[in-house]
Formats: sequence, structure tokens, C-alpha cells
Amino acid sequence: MASRSIHIYDLRAMAEPLQRRESSLKFMTRTVRCMPNGEGYASSSIEGRVAVEFFDPSKESQSRKYAFKCHRQPEGDVDVVYPVNALAFHPTYGTFASGGGDGVVALWDGVAKRRLKQYPGYPASIAAMGFSNNGKYLAVASCNGFEDGKETVPSPENKLFVREMGENEAKPKNMG
Repeated sequence: MASRSIHIYDLRAMAEPLQRRESSLKFMTRTVRCMPNGEGYASSSIEGRVAVEFFDPSKESQSRKYAFKCHRQPEGDVDVVYPVNALAFHPTYGTFASGGGDGVVALWDGVAKRRLKQYPGYPASIAAMGFSNNGKYLAVASCNGFEDGKETVPSPENKLFVREMGENEAKPKNMG
């Protein structure tokens, strides 16, 4: 996924992409995940950003797309930027989680454009994530992603965590 091209296919006609787009993100794409309502997708990059985009090519729909910074840790006067390696949409609420090279998982309300929760303290980079079909559990895989460029330093064990989500933990604030 080194290029910035996004190809959107109709799974019933795979010969040609339905749409070809350039990513809103300036650097290499790490992951792309579709919204559970089928309206669009989120993509992430090595530059610590997530973009939220919509399939409908109309001007009105495209005006809703946006990108934001995340997975950054302040060190002195600068922010250390970590790649956003994983994204997962909650199947019921449409909120989504991002997992970064900083070992942090963040839960986002894409409609309100705000962070709902942050779960720091994973032992290494977040490599993959996924919600269970009913949204009750979030599985998080943590392993050394070599973000520091050093393969020779001792690294934490690869681990899989399963978090039981509270009843309203992934629920957007505007859903009462």
C-alpha cells in the first residue's frame, strides 16, 4: 500500500474499479476499513492521521469528508508521531477505534469528530484490532512494529488482548 491510490470496487463487477481516488492522506496508507452502514470508509497512515471519506461522489457527500491527527506523544517541544496501524468500526454504533505505534487504542465518534476514550498502556505497537459481531468485545493485537527502526533491541512479547466493552462505552454521546 505504498501509493496513495484508493480503488473502490463493486464486488459484483471486479473487472474495473467503480471509483479511483487519491487518498486525503499525504503519506503511505496503513489500513482501510468500511463503515458498517456502507456509506464510506476510514483510512489511516504512517503520519499519525486518519481520514474519513464517503462513497457517494456528490459534492454534498464529499463535503463531509475530513482527516485528523492522532497517536502523537509530546516529548519536550515536539510531538513524536506514530503510525496508525489499525482501525475497527463498532458494528452497532458506527464509532471506530484506532490503534497506533504508540501502543494506544483510541475510540472515536466519527460523526461528532471527537475522541470518546483512550486506552493507553499496551506493551507495544498495535498491529490489528476488531470488534466482535455484536460489539461487546474488542480484540487488540500488540507486537513490536519497529517504529524506532531498531530490530536489535529486546522487544515485548506479541500479545492478544480482548476487552469487554461496557454497555455504552462505544456509544456516541448524541445517542442518549
